Amino acid sequence: MLFPTSGVRMNSAMDDMNLIQQTQRHHLVVREIGEEIDLEIGAGEDDPSFGSTTLIGAPMRESSVEEHGESKQMGMISQLPNDAQDMSKTQQGKRKKKVVKRWREEWADTYKWAYVDVKDGTPRIFCSVCREYGRKHRRNPYGNEGSRNMQMSALEEHNNSLLHKEALRLQMASKDKIVVDKPVYVKAGSILEATLKRDPHEVEFIQAVQEAVQALERVIAKNSRYINIMERLLEPERMIVFRVSWVDDRGGTCVNRGFRVQFNQSMGPCRGGIRFHPSMNLSVAKFLGFEQTLKNALSPYKLGGAAGGSDFDPKGKSDNEIMRFCQSFMSEMYRYLGPDKDLPSEEMGVGTREMGYLFGQYRRLAGHFQGSFTGPRIFWSGSSLRPEATGYGLVFFAQLMLADMNKELKGLRCAVSGSGKIAMHVLEKLIAYGALPISVSDSRGYLVDEDGFDYMKISFLRDIKAQQRSLRDYSKTYARSKYYDEAKPWSERCDVAFACTSQNEIDQSDAINLVNSGCRILVEGSNMPCTPEAVQILRKASVLIAPAMAAGAGGVVAGELELNHECSLMHWSPEDFESKLQEAMKQTYQRAMKAATDFGYQKESPEALVHGAVISAFLTIAQAMTDQGSI
Repeated sequence: MLFPTSGVRMNSAMDDMNLIQQTQRHHLVVREIGEEIDLEIGAGEDDPSFGSTTLIGAPMRESSVEEHGESKQMGMISQLPNDAQDMSKTQQGKRKKKVVKRWREEWADTYKWAYVDVKDGTPRIFCSVCREYGRKHRRNPYGNEGSRNMQMSALEEHNNSLLHKEALRLQMASKDKIVVDKPVYVKAGSILEATLKRDPHEVEFIQAVQEAVQALERVIAKNSRYINIMERLLEPERMIVFRVSWVDDRGGTCVNRGFRVQFNQSMGPCRGGIRFHPSMNLSVAKFLGFEQTLKNALSPYKLGGAAGGSDFDPKGKSDNEIMRFCQSFMSEMYRYLGPDKDLPSEEMGVGTREMGYLFGQYRRLAGHFQGSFTGPRIFWSGSSLRPEATGYGLVFFAQLMLADMNKELKGLRCAVSGSGKIAMHVLEKLIAYGALPISVSDSRGYLVDEDGFDYMKISFLRDIKAQQRSLRDYSKTYARSKYYDEAKPWSERCDVAFACTSQNEIDQSDAINLVNSGCRILVEGSNMPCTPEAVQILRKASVLIAPAMAAGAGGVVAGELELNHECSLMHWSPEDFESKLQEAMKQTYQRAMKAATDFGYQKESPEALVHGAVISAFLTIAQAMTDQGSI
């Protein structure tokens, strides 16, 4: 059994938005490629070598006796004098049609999953992935216009598409010829295409699916039964969307929308965050729930995944307004929560204050006390380090990666984005390890301190954030610092970067800046912080990426320690808690790396950890879903 190479991936030009737009634009009827299509090459554009040219990268096949003889005749004609060659023009004209027909047969044999449709009165070969034809995208190999050189260029360009690479990969992965009548083609592409058809407007969710499917290419190629499991996994078990009415301080009634997506419970009861942010919608809730499902499965604790929140913005709201909103939100949500069902945790826009209000309403409606629901309050929660767990875990994970490279964090310059609780705790632990954290950011820009932050400066930053002031005020106190408006910290010279704000914060230009600034490791503190284009650039530059589902598992670990009966009866000391957190992060790192090496990824490969984390999590979930049957 041959395994596919690691170079198979979707062309970066085929970004998510383009796929969505093409899918919405073309509602085409799929037909069999074997039907007769009259696609001829114009007169005077052939040459003797044209008939013997094979598809670039296409599987070799033995030529028929007729074709062999035809090729031999072509060679003989090329050796004749000019007058003799002129006499054979009529015969060459006839052969052109045979050449086109043979190309069509080769195409049909290799690309059964392409399809034919009529565009502007002309039959075209469409790519079932990008839904385009000809010069508009990947171009069909017949050309239909221009010279033979242009046709060959079009063919070569199409051979770089996902459609073509999937065909070759599947043929390499099997000793036998692919049975084209079965829908086992473009396995990764078919999953993505089904998601596009079902949820064409859910950009964030589609991007998360695309990244996961690419990571699972080798798993799917090895065992086709995972196709059906992946299709089931991508449909959440339960999606709850509801109205949240609340009264502001002026007595007016406001309305927001609430979400909770319980994505998968095959591993156990759901755990996942609640996010309050104006950008929150169903697509974001599904993307967060999907990522949380994989993250929980990768952790040492077997849990289901969920996510939710509201488009409510707590910024600028009074405590009473936030309390009334949280109570209204929980009045609907409490029916679906419980220690054996779903326990929410903090996320963007939800901190100690919000979780306290949410838990108070839940306790009143449910009629029982579940302290671990709330997390950060020591006197009604188990763990004393719940808020720090995610940030500390990111630094522990970075240290594990560096240890495999015989390096350490001490003395390294670290760029950090964000200024929330995760970013602040990353700064704290970086200082403890002897690193030099130099930046933080907010929605308006970023702050850089060339001398690096220390504990006193972090305390000052926390005071600024608590008073809802701008980070610009920091530079008024510390002269060696500077605040940059409408910018990101990724152009600052650094060895390690920690992305701790939100999804897609690092785009293509940011990735280029990171590479040029000398960054060698990117640690994802937020879910899916990089766009697909940024990921491609970082991988080509051999920048190692610590995926959020592995590096961000600290919050999952802390939450489960809080639910532990022994932990609920006593408070962990900071040393004990950090020791358990470090051990859990080490197990997570080892599981991801083992899965990567098991499927042929080199340990030093920039995609090893990312793909290994997805593979390990998916295989764990797939086994549970298989054992439990089709439910």
